[in-house]
Amino acid sequence: MKSFAIIGLSSFGFYLAKQLADDGHSVMAIDRNEDRIERVKSFVDRAIIVDATDRETLTGLGLADLDAVIVSLGDSMDASILVTLYLRELRAENIIAKALTEDHGKILNIIGATEVVFPERDEARRIAKKIESDYLLDSFEIGDGTSIIETAPPHDFVGYKLGDLDLRNKYGVLVIMIKEVVPEKTVIIPTADHVIKDTSILLLLGKDEDLAKIKKMQ
Repeated sequence: MKSFAIIGLSSFGFYLAKQLADDGHSVMAIDRNEDRIERVKSFVDRAIIVDATDRETLTGLGLADLDAVIVSLGDSMDASILVTLYLRELRAENIIAKALTEDHGKILNIIGATEVVFPERDEARRIAKKIESDYLLDSFEIGDGTSIIETAPPHDFVGYKLGDLDLRNKYGVLVIMIKEVVPEKTVIIPTADHVIKDTSILLLLGKDEDLAKIKKMQ
């Protein structure tokens, strides 16, 4: 079990607190809005009504002893910048900060955030990739132009062994997992003799430009 603090309980902070608590971790929830605190009291370990932009208040919460502090004050750039700065001064080791804009994210990085996240931007990109193909089921950005896509197989793949398709050399992508619907099973790192069915679901890893070639084959 790990211990986390979440500062700011708007939608992103609320759902993050809920998920971490459901996964068995210790969560401290911090917000100056009493209604938001009431929403999380039933499932977090500590729910504290304070203004996190007050440095003395943060000092007394023992945040430096936690595995990570998440700053989810994206609706107030000034507040998130100030809180991130205070957390760095308090020697919090792992500070994850939500950003609204690229410039906001750059400032958060400069003043000490160990990781900056863009939930709205990243989710919009994921949905855009998902809906651009009738066969694409899901898409996950890894970074540096690399993604994992979950997709039904192109018609030209069905009935062939992975070794015969030679996707790594021909298209620059790796098949890291196959979900078989009939019969239901999951094959992690399938071998070259695995035959692709029309009911197979492929998880492909590769550069976005290479994965785009597979999408166009549908």
